[in-house]
Order: sequence, then structure tokens, then C-alpha cells
Amino acid sequence: MLELKNIHFSAPEGGENGSSPRTIIDGINFTFEDGKFYAITGPNGSGKTTLAKLVMGIYSLSQGEIHFNGQNISSLTITERAKAGIAYSFQQPARFKGITFRDLLQMATGIEDESKLLEILGRVGICPLSFLDKEVDTRLSGGEIKKIELATTIAANPKLAIYDEPDTGIDLWTIGPMVSLLKKELTDHGTTIVVSHNKAFLEAADIILILDAGKIIYNGNLEYALPLLDDLSVCTYRESCEGDRDAGCYR
Repeated sequence: MLELKNIHFSAPEGGENGSSPRTIIDGINFTFEDGKFYAITGPNGSGKTTLAKLVMGIYSLSQGEIHFNGQNISSLTITERAKAGIAYSFQQPARFKGITFRDLLQMATGIEDESKLLEILGRVGICPLSFLDKEVDTRLSGGEIKKIELATTIAANPKLAIYDEPDTGIDLWTIGPMVSLLKKELTDHGTTIVVSHNKAFLEAADIILILDAGKIIYNGNLEYALPLLDDLSVCTYRESCEGDRDAGCYR
């Protein structure tokens, strides 16, 4: 489905001339299989989002190859990868003054038939009449804009869907239904990759990948991932959750 072949990515990190390279992704080899739900996790700065953006073509590889359904897509643009069936949902969705949700769905799908648009909204649990003609601007809450982002991604029926921290800006009561939605869409359509620290996504995943310092240090189920997660960098929220694994995240 998706094969990463010895991929590397380096970026400038200041220095005297502002060009000293810093390795962010360091020789990753991995194959994502069709029809599975993957969660990528690890400490902050481990390369999780960078890896996802390399797959989408937002960043260009420093070395290595990415193959998708047997095709080397390493040199393809974001648009070309989207046409090949890869979709990406950003951690912080864009907002557009003067553009409605209807406009976005039509651009994502090419569908103008309102009944079909309403059907798409129903799939993601959005009340059609209240959302379809809303402007996708700063007046929407974080949860509303995230639902719109998910809807436009799902509406494209991608072969590979990548979600970067999909729980950002939403309340705890929305996470469970979101996980169920992504699992259902996976069953119907293809492969899903979620970049997340959230317990609900890690528990739902078929396979968990733990990144640290740009390398995959583990892939497998949650039970055996937990000791490694505990040994990595201190949880950002340790003071508020006191290390409680039932608090909603593991890092």
C-alpha cells in the first residue's frame, strides 16, 4: 500500500549562516498495509508530523523513496499525490473568509448535487442545514472547524487518509465518536494513519508506531508499547494528570 524506503529528512537549524542541517527523519523503512488503522506517536520533536508531511509531499525527501500502490511517488507534487488517492487532514485546519462549507465540499469532491452533499455530512455526524452554508472563518469553534476538515477529507474517499492530531481543539466527548467514524471509514475505503498522543486513538489502532529522534523504535500493539512510552520524555501534561494513563493521553 505505502512503502517508505530508507527515507531521510534534514532541515536547517540556525548556526553561523543559518544553514546547519538537523536530521529529523533518520532512515525510516516501513510498509503500511491496506485496510489497517495506524497510530503514530512518540515524544514532541520525534518527527511524527514531519513523517506525515513527507508522505503527503508537503516536505521533500532528503534521501530515500516513497512508493504508493506500486508507484514511486517521491517526486510527485501534493496535487498529484492527492489525485493518486492520498488525503491529509491538518492539525490546525485552514479558515477561509467568504468560503462556505458547501464550497469546500464541492472543491474536494466535484459534487454539486445537494442531496449527495447532505449524505456526506450525515456520514460525519454534522447537522446539514446548520453547517452547509456556514463560512469557514474565525467565527467557527475549534470543534466545528475540525469536523469540517474531517468531512472534506472523508468526502474525497481517499485510499490513504492521514490525520495529524485530529483531536486538537475538540472536547473530550467528541473524541470517541471521531475514533468510531475513522474506523468505519477505514473499513469502507482504505488505510488510515493518525498522528496522535491520545489514548483513544492508540487503543483503536491495529498497529502503533513509536518514533524517537526520527527513527521508528517500535511497531506493534499498545500493550507492549506502553513501557516504551513510559521510558520516553516526560509527559507534557504530567503536572495536571500526575501520570494517570486514564487522563486521556500517554505523553
